[in-house]
Amino acid sequence: MLNVDDLFKGRHFDREIIVLCVRWYLRYKLSFRDLVEMMAERGLSLAHTTIMRWIQRYAPEFEKRWNRFARPVGQSWRVDETYVKIKGRWTYLYRAVDKEGKTVDVLLRAKPDVAAAKVFFRRAFRGQGRLPHKITLDGYQASHRAASEVLGEHPEGNRCEIRSSKYLNNLIEQDHRSIKLRLGPMLGFKRFRRAATTIAGIELMHRIRKGQFKLDKLRVKYKTAPEIWNAVLAA
Repeated sequence: MLNVDDLFKGRHFDREIIVLCVRWYLRYKLSFRDLVEMMAERGLSLAHTTIMRWIQRYAPEFEKRWNRFARPVGQSWRVDETYVKIKGRWTYLYRAVDKEGKTVDVLLRAKPDVAAAKVFFRRAFRGQGRLPHKITLDGYQASHRAASEVLGEHPEGNRCEIRSSKYLNNLIEQDHRSIKLRLGPMLGFKRFRRAATTIAGIELMHRIRKGQFKLDKLRVKYKTAPEIWNAVLAA
């Protein structure tokens, strides 16, 4: 992993400006041109394509660095998929949260089939380093089959209960809203990879807002958001 100075080496703008633009775009209902105007009030001349490139370059790096401080989630998961439009076509965003609403994992896929769901479950299990005790799904059979088959790949997979409950899955359906509210002003994506990168960044900001990171050893209590970000990136 590059040190924080090398990460921003060669850029025409200071690190603080890049982090601020990326962070604000992913967190708030702002367009690229909104940010261009806001930076202009600070005496900075930016093109909206510059901010777009920053999102694609730095959002994955920020996610990787924050993940070093991620708290473990609970072992009762709610899994569901929602829709994202890319170049006029609907794609599918698989998402999982625990029973406290903490984000487990997310994955954007082109189709909502068994293969896509299996990729999601394998990624979620690997990311958490352990299997959940319960997985709550909706009535979509492809997800049930995928969860069962992926659990079957693990010696202790039969200890995980797969169940269907619309009432219990209201939790994740409500959680979808925070992501959809941010995606709305973006008016759709043109490329799948850019969409996946941007959504992962939005989900990172959502996790930060939920308090899913343990930063005690960085001693950032009572620090401002820029100071916290500097500490995480530099750690």
